[in-house]
Parts: sequence; C-alpha cells; structure tokens
Amino acid sequence: ATTASQQQTHNNTLTTDSQLQQQQKKKMTDSSSTMSAKIAFGAGCYWGTEKYFVKDFPKMIGKGSSADVYVQEEVKVGFMSPEGEKAMKNPSYRQVCSGTTGHVEVLNVELKEPTEEMMEQLIRFFFMFHDPTTMNRQGNDAGTQYASVIFVSDAQQEAIAKKCIAELQQAIDDKVVTAYTSPNVSTAVVPYSDFYAAHDEYQEYLMNNPTGYCNHRFRFKQWPTKA
Repeated sequence: ATTASQQQTHNNTLTTDSQLQQQQKKKMTDSSSTMSAKIAFGAGCYWGTEKYFVKDFPKMIGKGSSADVYVQEEVKVGFMSPEGEKAMKNPSYRQVCSGTTGHVEVLNVELKEPTEEMMEQLIRFFFMFHDPTTMNRQGNDAGTQYASVIFVSDAQQEAIAKKCIAELQQAIDDKVVTAYTSPNVSTAVVPYSDFYAAHDEYQEYLMNNPTGYCNHRFRFKQWPTKA
C-alpha cells in the first residue's frame, strides 16, 4: 500500500515535472519572441531564390500564401556583403556582377512569426533548392555574387543555421543526401549587413516572367532525419 509520505513525494515529483515543463515552454517562447525576424539568403541567382521562397516555401509548410509567412514589403531581392562595414556602399548591379565588390545576390526577408521552428523550416528549405557544396557557383552561374550564404541577424539565427548545416553534412556523409555536386557543405553563415535592394524590374521577376531564367531545382523535399 502507498503511504501518505510516498504519495506526497509522488505529488511533489509531478509538480516539479510540471513546473519544469512550464519553464522550458516559457523559455522557448521568450527566446522566440526576442529572435530577429530579418534574415537574408544567397543561393545563386536571386530570381530563383525569390521564386522558391515566395511561391514554394509557403505551400510546403501548409500556408496559404507568402503573405501568411513574410512581411510583404520586406521581401526583396538585392545585394548584401559578408564583409560588413568594409564593403562598398550602394553598389550597382553592374559592379556586383563584375565580382569586384564582394556582394552576394540575396533575397532579404522578414518573418511575420520569427519562432525557432519557423526559422529552422526556412533555413532547411534553403538547402533543398540550391547546391550548397559548390563555392561561388550555382550551375552555369559562377562568381562571388552567386555564393551560398546565410546572413543572420542574431546568435539564435546563427545557432539554428549551424545546426542545420551540421545535420545536412551528416546526411551527405551517410549518403542519405546524394543530389549535390561535392561532398562538403560550403555555405557561409555571416552577420546580416546593409541590404541594397535591386531595381524594381528585378523584383518578382519569375512571377512576372514564368519562363525566365532559373537554374534552381529541388534536390530533395523532406529534411533528412536520423532513424
């Protein structure tokens, strides 16, 4: 039979477990609420990067449209440099294409709900439609402006990005993911810096020109997880 003392100990244990769960949940909520909503992705030609994030990502996570995922006015293609303050200010498209400025073609986004879960989904998706193993090249597009880069705004984003890279590298090593050119992920994770939006004619290019140039494709559609 259970003694009163044993019952009280059991109840205290349940209370402690419940308190721990509440504290962990609160910690996750608090950390998500303080994480920056802004992040930028370099994945080769920004036309394709924009198309995949704006049209395909919302569908993959079961959202109705990009308006359910992003702050619309912040979703723009343009240029960002991993060199931060050392980089040339306000470079032209021609200057970036010359490969002399160090800027990367990126899609700049701001999430409506910057939770850890949503950020992880976004970063995982980034690796599904481009090749992160070919440094400064995507298909026929070669040059530093086509580098695979994640521009993170804070330590939480950085931790999530590096976690995703480690998982992906393990999947490549284990031959679970075999659709890339090389065996090592070369994606850089660097601080978010000044963003320079491209001219209006380059915004939503593939949405307005569906048959336009795009060398992106899905490498896989389900994130590799350990059995």
